[in-house]
Amino acid sequence: MIPLVTFTLLIFFSLISSSSSSQISISVTPKTLSKSGDFVTIKWTGIPSPSKLDFLGIYSPSSSLHDNFIGYIFLSSTPEWESGSGSISIPLVNLRSGYQFRIFRWTESEIVPDLVDHDHNPLPQTKHLLAVSEEVGFVSGRGPEQVHLALTGFEDEMRVMFVTPDGKESYVRYGLTRGRLGRVVKTRVVRYEKEDLCDAPANSSIGWRDPGYIHDGAMLNLKKGKKYYYQVGSDSGGWSTIYSFVSQNRDSGETFAFLFGDMGTATPYLTFLRTQDESKSTIKWISRDIEALGNKPALISHIGDISYARGYSWLWDNFFTQVEPVASRVPYHVCIGNHEYDWPLQPWKPDWSSYGKDGGGECGVPYSHKFHMPGNSSVPTGMHAPATRNLYYSFDSGPVHFVYMSTETNFLPGSNQYDFLKHDLESVDRVKTPFVVFQGHRPMYSSSSGAKDISLRKRMIEYLEPLLVKNNVNLVLWGHVHRYERFCPLNNFTCGSLVLNGKERKALPVQIVIGMAGQDWQPIWAPREDHPTDPIYPQPLQSLYRGSEFGYVRLHATKEKLTLSYVGNHDGDVHDKVEFLASGQLLSAGIRNGPADAVHVDAGIHDGPADAVHMESKFSWYVKVGSVLMLGAFMGYIVGFISHARKNSADKGWRPIKTEEI
Repeated sequence: MIPLVTFTLLIFFSLISSSSSSQISISVTPKTLSKSGDFVTIKWTGIPSPSKLDFLGIYSPSSSLHDNFIGYIFLSSTPEWESGSGSISIPLVNLRSGYQFRIFRWTESEIVPDLVDHDHNPLPQTKHLLAVSEEVGFVSGRGPEQVHLALTGFEDEMRVMFVTPDGKESYVRYGLTRGRLGRVVKTRVVRYEKEDLCDAPANSSIGWRDPGYIHDGAMLNLKKGKKYYYQVGSDSGGWSTIYSFVSQNRDSGETFAFLFGDMGTATPYLTFLRTQDESKSTIKWISRDIEALGNKPALISHIGDISYARGYSWLWDNFFTQVEPVASRVPYHVCIGNHEYDWPLQPWKPDWSSYGKDGGGECGVPYSHKFHMPGNSSVPTGMHAPATRNLYYSFDSGPVHFVYMSTETNFLPGSNQYDFLKHDLESVDRVKTPFVVFQGHRPMYSSSSGAKDISLRKRMIEYLEPLLVKNNVNLVLWGHVHRYERFCPLNNFTCGSLVLNGKERKALPVQIVIGMAGQDWQPIWAPREDHPTDPIYPQPLQSLYRGSEFGYVRLHATKEKLTLSYVGNHDGDVHDKVEFLASGQLLSAGIRNGPADAVHVDAGIHDGPADAVHMESKFSWYVKVGSVLMLGAFMGYIVGFISHARKNSADKGWRPIKTEEI
């Protein structure tokens, strides 16, 4: 932080150095906001000879140096920019300090080719300041923000976490009716400093912002399956709005969950990193599904690459504001990904690993403080930074046992993590929880073109897959690859089923990549080895469905059956589905999409690799609709007609789907 006097002089001399600055005015309304997500409108007039590169810099705190903006918007994005006047309305997130807006003139001759953002676009330069707004702030005393829930591992508890600007004593009050929140628990407070972070930009003046104080409290002695109302805060600092959730009931015989990886957050401005606009659609559809459940408990599982802040701390604030509408209603569970953790000096970095500096210097510190998952797993960083937490854990929810691992820390035999996973999987009561869902970030299997993780995947297959197979894990979910891909029941690249006692048949674990929740930095599928430069991407036999549609998966389990559905963001509909019986049998597994004839898969009931995957012809979704309306003799006509219609509609741009389903 620079001294206020120095900053004031800096602004003054910048303004008087511009001969045209007296003609320019900038205003902001309102100047005081109530809560994160409230909009401000910035208006300007009098900009002479407007340039397409003129931009509005967004600053918080308002005393930030010119180069330390949190974001920027080009004035040319407004329809009237060529007149020298215009306005922009954007929502702001409470960063516990004031905002200021500054207009700069930037010319093409000042572009620095090597100074670019995540999309390789030149970052704006701030040499020519034209105008500075008054400060915009948030009203005090309105209570905490960034409220999110988590399970504790005990059925009659629910954890709640939130952020305050000052760390003063705060509480959670809760009850079975909105008007009677008679039970109160005190929260503990944690915080991290710039010195706790491991590298730039996380510990630099550009990336660091005050994270506030993180509060953590557990609501106790909850009745099973009841709707509770709660509020967080204090009399001195203000109380939040009243939220609600439905408590867990392991005896209900039913589980609902929404699962995905690699979502990130969306911002209303450009910044140093690419942000994830599709994350808004993911939250929208999950919110719809939670609302449809009514008074039934559910949970969310976000398996790594959480906010994609990567050292720019305000993106964490943006993320928690974005997910609060769902995370304040159902437990929000996570596991660590490369973009929360990886940095050059991380303590476990074997020669064969592909760990780099994807964490932006955070080294797991914000992740470890902002979430509190069940269990007590941790790994020392070997530096000033506190130990990394929330690495591996498990819990029961209805008839499902959920297991989480860390692909970023040691998982080899002899490690604490391996011992935990082995003991946990061997100890599952399959009468109580007949289904086991295993989750981590980097996938064990993927047909994407990324080659960096091949050595890591080999170790996962060698050491972790035997645990999954031996303990009859039903479903294995991964992120990291920003696509959806479902594999056949699999063991060491071979499709098939287990034969027990000579006659009982059980499906091998079904592995699915679900990293399609928001990040659109997409890898392509792997090309042919003998023609690596041709845009032809064969779908391996083991890969039964591949899709580039953004979305999430929806899990519903009873004591008898578990159903997992892939929901696409462009329409909110189911695009793929797999079903398991409690006996371990794979009842059905949607469709196989690929360059070969489309096939239906009825896996888990065959003798072995030779005939493990039974295929039968299927029609596309459109042809199925046509078959209801017309005779079979017209099928060929319908297929041709619809294919032509789909091509024309894509050309006209009436259906903006960012997807390909190969």
